[in-house]
Amino acid sequence: MCELDIGDITTKLKHYRPSILGREQYREYGVLIPIVEKDHGEPYILFEVRAMHMRSQPGDVCFPGGKIDSCDSDERQCAIRETSEELGIEQSAVSDVFPFDYLVSDTRIVYPFAGRIINPEQIQPNQSEVERVFNVPLSFFLETEPEKYKVAYQPMPEKDFPFELIQGGKNYNWNERSRDELFYQYDGNVIWGLTAMIMYHFVGLLKTM
Repeated sequence: MCELDIGDITTKLKHYRPSILGREQYREYGVLIPIVEKDHGEPYILFEVRAMHMRSQPGDVCFPGGKIDSCDSDERQCAIRETSEELGIEQSAVSDVFPFDYLVSDTRIVYPFAGRIINPEQIQPNQSEVERVFNVPLSFFLETEPEKYKVAYQPMPEKDFPFELIQGGKNYNWNERSRDELFYQYDGNVIWGLTAMIMYHFVGLLKTM
């Protein structure tokens, strides 16, 4: 039997650096809000439309990004690499890359960044992942509130869930969760889900910083 006294516990915890509980179970992603300049310097936000043959979310609007690989030095490098691969540009064409608040959900951690795309006319979308790209003036997001709709999530225990071990059994009062799904519509394009959430948060930071 392992025995510990208070001194052992103090020694073990003294140099420990906290992280997210169960972090090894999360998938981690880096994404980039690409900013391009048009019309004599006006900032635009570039969006991708996912290729229709993609297994996950075909046809959805998104930002460049993907899962952090072992080749990535950190989340920022992942976002730059994915942007380079998806837009067909050199990594050096992605500059002034800055992080903002990251998102932790039930299954993933998403690290968003904003960065400038130099010479956007050289973009050649990778057709294996990207159907097309389009640009939206930043002013649209600064001036437009997204539509908001509630989505509720109800816990659904498995058939063999041990109800006999919890107070209330099958009548246990589960907490129902809900969240706002945001929608932006621009020139026939629908921006929603995580992409809209990141964009909305980014615009909020620009307004308050």
